[in-house]
Amino acid sequence: MNIIVSGSIAYDRIMDFPGKFSEHILPDKLHILNVCFMINQLKENFGGTAGNIAYALSLLGEKPTIVATAGNDFNSYSNWLKSHAISSDFIKIIPCEFTAGAYITTDLADNQITAFNPGAMKHSSSYDFNSLDPKQAIAIVAPGNLDDMSNFSKIYKERGIPYIFDPGQSLPAWSGSQLTQMITGAQIFISNDYELGLTLEKTGLSESDITAMAEILITTKAEKGSTVTFKQDGSLQSVDIPAVAASKISDPTGAGDAFRAGLIKGLLLPGASIVHAAKMGAVSASFCVEVHGTQNYSFTRQSFNERFKGEFSDTAY
Repeated sequence: MNIIVSGSIAYDRIMDFPGKFSEHILPDKLHILNVCFMINQLKENFGGTAGNIAYALSLLGEKPTIVATAGNDFNSYSNWLKSHAISSDFIKIIPCEFTAGAYITTDLADNQITAFNPGAMKHSSSYDFNSLDPKQAIAIVAPGNLDDMSNFSKIYKERGIPYIFDPGQSLPAWSGSQLTQMITGAQIFISNDYELGLTLEKTGLSESDITAMAEILITTKAEKGSTVTFKQDGSLQSVDIPAVAASKISDPTGAGDAFRAGLIKGLLLPGASIVHAAKMGAVSASFCVEVHGTQNYSFTRQSFNERFKGEFSDTAY
């Protein structure tokens, strides 16, 4: 099965400030703000929605195809992907740009100052979708280049390729009509509960409207789990999936992408239901929150199945 993962490729550069921002910012001098924060350390992590989803899929035994853009500093990320048997053949390099990067500084009170450079993500990627057999393909449109998100959703509908639409942090950039177009025809519309509320506000749609336009609505709710809404026997059904207990909670960043990877893996299993797939998403996310960084966790098929069975009393895959 061809799994097409489009979205962002990014470096997350995380810095720790050994003080509190508030102690270095004078409220009455905000109009001439000029501050410098001396950090303890800088950690560089591989991230971006497409990279995170593909990484988790590789742990689940899949070989996804990433369709995205990266910059002239992509070499270390490319080597990381290769070490996990993930192809970077369709990651378009933009020589005049850096790979997208988030620069995050956190103080002792867990306040954060973040600067994001889209870099290569400003440019569209490319892929020959005509080479895909729609019956042997599944795709996810994750947050990334806006033209890609719009164009790919159209292509998938035209070619009959089932796709998951995941607008995520790109939501503020879309109009209600644009969102409606991308939701319509999707196999699954997935978002967290805040993003769902923003989508409903922008589009004027209801949850039942969305399930009339896309087959399935999945809403993730952090530690409260997720809700899967779908039509069955002519009526709307909702199933709550609990969050899976992690050994410890270190960092929730990237858990949503891990959830999406587990979901996709579950959709590929013979005869598996959407509820089973969402449970797999919950287990995948539980491993991610145990470590700092979005691609620093790991699991085996055995450890995944053990955690799944401990929560849901059966085997994942």
